[in-house]
Amino acid sequence: MKQRILSVKRTWSVAILSALLPAAAPCAMAQAASDMPQLPFPTRIEGAPPPVAVQAASVLPQPDISYRNEVQLAIDHGLLWLQTNQNSNGWWSTPEHPALTALAVSAFMGNPAAHAAERAPETVARGYKFILDNAKPDGGIYHQDDEDYNTSICLMALIAAHKPEYDAVALRARQWIIGQQALGKENTGSPFDGGVGYGSSATGPHTDMNNTYTALEALYYSKDLVKDKPIAGAKDLNWDAAIQFIQRCQNLPSVNKESWASDDPTNKGGFIYFPGRSSAGTQTNADGRVAFRSYGTITYAGFLSYIYADLKRDDPRVTAAFDWLRGNYTLEENPAMGASGYYYYLQMMSKALSVYGVNELTLKDGKTVEWRRQLVSKLMKLQHTDGSWRNENERWMERDPVLVTAYSILALEIAYRGL
Repeated sequence: MKQRILSVKRTWSVAILSALLPAAAPCAMAQAASDMPQLPFPTRIEGAPPPVAVQAASVLPQPDISYRNEVQLAIDHGLLWLQTNQNSNGWWSTPEHPALTALAVSAFMGNPAAHAAERAPETVARGYKFILDNAKPDGGIYHQDDEDYNTSICLMALIAAHKPEYDAVALRARQWIIGQQALGKENTGSPFDGGVGYGSSATGPHTDMNNTYTALEALYYSKDLVKDKPIAGAKDLNWDAAIQFIQRCQNLPSVNKESWASDDPTNKGGFIYFPGRSSAGTQTNADGRVAFRSYGTITYAGFLSYIYADLKRDDPRVTAAFDWLRGNYTLEENPAMGASGYYYYLQMMSKALSVYGVNELTLKDGKTVEWRRQLVSKLMKLQHTDGSWRNENERWMERDPVLVTAYSILALEIAYRGL
């Protein structure tokens, strides 16, 4: 299993991800990105060859400099709002959830402007100090609750810094996350085996698709640390078990034998929160069977999880998820959830479609859309005059302007590079 996470020639070899380039190992791609900050999320760099998994994708057009400048202004305005709303102790919004600070710091580190992080050195430094202050001796990075989620998001922020002095904390966090995978005894048959949960008794003992996704993402982006600085006795994730859990959250009866899995056109290929529960509720199919509804954010989480777990591009599980996403493409809501989780949905869309190598998205009706332009235009229209974004729907904390501003900036930064 070690080869799956450490292989140089990965099936999903997104070779143009500047976040995966170790600072001490310059290469042609690193030089091409030398005038850009190291990003916490996948992106393309103009002029570089397409990744292996994206050979069928169209070549990116020449950058639209004027439009990019507009997007950069929106990013800068949002970052200025974050800078002026940071607590003097380094955290944003609340010290109870270090992930909020990690998302804000990641937004600063992902700024596509040259030497962007240097524009707010004190802000960034205070944020990182707060994250490091929450690192536990056992490797977790959290205050009290939601240990797994906070640790995964904080690890992503540490990776984005590209600072060798953070490596020891990042490596401990990586091992801690691996240790949170639910692995029951053989033949127990628990549908939750292989996944990752919040890690807090307050949220229940179950694993879920969103926490599994954030854990796999953090492990995927931190894999170079393991190659550069291997730890004696270090464990790897049980990737086969993780894949089994992911597919148990997918509405795809061909691979998911759970009784609720539905192949009706509305749900086929999409994902639910965890086996036996969907935040989008249920629906009764024509045959009288009750199905758990697939929805936008969690389908993107499942789609990205398959990518991080190294499934092939043409794997039926991957293509079924992608078909659901393009069949439910919209910028007006989180599909099947309305305004709930809307800004998280936009950030996930920007990330997932960039990783998948989609420049123009062909919808189920045959129409082709320039999703990057549509997404950034939507976000720029939704930005408030003070530079922030807000969701009036409070579910999943999206009434917090720090959270949704970070989501929005990250979405803009990823989409920017393909404009």
